[in-house]
Amino acid sequence: MALMNNKVELLSPCGDFERFELAIQYGADAVYLGGNAFTMRAAPKNFSPEELVKATEMAHAAGKKVYLTCNVYAHSSAFEQLPDFLAQARDAGVDAFIIADLGVLYHANKIAPQVDIHISTQAGITNFEAARMYYDLGAKRIVPARELSLEEIVELRAKTDRALEIECFVHGAMCMSVSGRCLLSSFMVGRDANLGLCAQPCRWQFDIMDVTREGIRYPVLEDQSGTYFMNSRDMCMIEHIPALIEAGIDSFKIEGRAKSAYYTAVVTNAYRQAIDGYYANPYAAYQPEAWILEEMEKVSHREYSTGFYFKHPDKDANVDYCGGYRNDWDVVAFVSESDGKVLTLSQRNKFAAGEALEILQPGKKPLPFCADVLYDENLQPIESANHAMMPVKIKTECIFAHNSIVRKQRT
Repeated sequence: MALMNNKVELLSPCGDFERFELAIQYGADAVYLGGNAFTMRAAPKNFSPEELVKATEMAHAAGKKVYLTCNVYAHSSAFEQLPDFLAQARDAGVDAFIIADLGVLYHANKIAPQVDIHISTQAGITNFEAARMYYDLGAKRIVPARELSLEEIVELRAKTDRALEIECFVHGAMCMSVSGRCLLSSFMVGRDANLGLCAQPCRWQFDIMDVTREGIRYPVLEDQSGTYFMNSRDMCMIEHIPALIEAGIDSFKIEGRAKSAYYTAVVTNAYRQAIDGYYANPYAAYQPEAWILEEMEKVSHREYSTGFYFKHPDKDANVDYCGGYRNDWDVVAFVSESDGKVLTLSQRNKFAAGEALEILQPGKKPLPFCADVLYDENLQPIESANHAMMPVKIKTECIFAHNSIVRKQRT
């Protein structure tokens, strides 16, 4: 199998500064994040102007890149604030703007011509002619519609200038609407998904009511719990890295700016190890090590699928008919300090002495361990760590990296 001159980029989501630090530490080549406006994920904390400057400086010092989401479909009133927003991000040193709206693209080219333009999946690029048009308008990268098959991406790659980069989602939640452009939230609860305010009503449970008989409801399926018939499965392409690279994709994008810091770290780490493993053994049948695949089950997720990459989901529609997430593991602490004598943790969820735990370090296979004795900050024995963010100490000669994750399996 032919290799690209450079490795594919691993692009990770950051909803706040904690997630940013973990994404960088656990192996992302680049991160994408939102500022205080014009972002499709308004729910996360996102980044203040000061945090954006700090994050960009830290990323560049580590040889990483920062892409800023400006991917809302802006209303006319937004253009009073847009020039200042773009100029501020330009001055912060961001490497690219992620844009869907042509008006926003026009202003970005005018105000910050030195900042690369990435065209968002929200733009719904489904063909090579549209990709060529955006390239002529100054785009360095496109994120095609998630509805494209791998075969269609191969064609798109073959019929566009090689200088135009292709970025594709490889992991995370999938929107039930075409390229994420949905009106359901706006219609049902007055929150415009295309302005970053989606309430995700597609994840709600539905049934049918007969309007002629008040209060009489019928499940959509023959199931007393109703159905989640618009609840799409999550994407997971970690077992198909050779095919994605061979198709000519330049950047693997992980969804999840609204997900937890734990999710960011674990998924980034797994894909980093899988990608590096492939480049060390570049053959078509390459599969990541078993422990890497198991990491996908240790984060909160819906039933997995491969989206539209290999076949059109016309039979099962990639619907997850169960409500909520599957979540069998809890992060209980992050490593604060480790000196080869005492391991200091910062608690996130309750855990007790003698429990079976697992620790995940950046770039390494998780290590099972059991702490028979826990200590407080004064090295006094305690039975459990039951207060949020409390320091917990464990005596051990092992040294673990800062921000290593301690977790336990639910029983």
